[in-house]
Amino acid sequence: MNLLQLQDVHTHIGKYHILHGVDLEVEQGRIGVLLGRNGAGKSTTLRTIMGLWRASSGSVRFDAQDITRRATPDIARGGIGYVPEDMGIFSTLKVRENMLLAARSGPMDESRLEWIFGLFPALKKFWDTPAGALSGGQKQMLAIGRALIEPRRLLLIDEPTKGLAPAVIQHMIDALLELKRNAITVLLVEQNFHFARSLGDTVHILDDGKVVHRASMAELVDDEATQRRHLGLGLGAHQ
Repeated sequence: MNLLQLQDVHTHIGKYHILHGVDLEVEQGRIGVLLGRNGAGKSTTLRTIMGLWRASSGSVRFDAQDITRRATPDIARGGIGYVPEDMGIFSTLKVRENMLLAARSGPMDESRLEWIFGLFPALKKFWDTPAGALSGGQKQMLAIGRALIEPRRLLLIDEPTKGLAPAVIQHMIDALLELKRNAITVLLVEQNFHFARSLGDTVHILDDGKVVHRASMAELVDDEATQRRHLGLGLGAHQ
């Protein structure tokens, strides 16, 4: 069953036509990956799903409900979390304060917080540390932790490994696989092919605002011609 489905989605930003009829599906409990060169429309797709940029036409459906015209806060309350590329954390506030701000429906659930600490122990260690003092990897952990502090059925993550060290990337892989085991569906934009192939069940490749290829990740890994045609480089170069 598809938890998320985009049909013929067009998005304009001012006078610019960014998405040109995007069709995309992510099954419940699976991890979908958006790949493509810079400027292909990947981040715009996530922002359109979240209602931060409004689709000009087409539909976005979540759990069979049309959310195309809903406001971003309503989309979030419906069970979708979003981690932007810039992470969206408040550098001058402590880790604890960042998490408190994200718990908009009331006090933080202690059992849920302990579960997040299990995913990202650094958050517990640096609980009273200003977020700006964290490493890049720790900031990304905080950004994902913030998105999870309230129950989510779908998590949208934009380039979670950007600028991270290999050891931190492996930690991120383990954490996102744990989300999948907890029935949280994930759609992520990623440039790190090792990360993408380690996590992805399905992949959609975007080019010039359109989906030009869709497949299982296993199929893409075995299809070097498609990798080179649409991504410019074989995944084998990123083992």
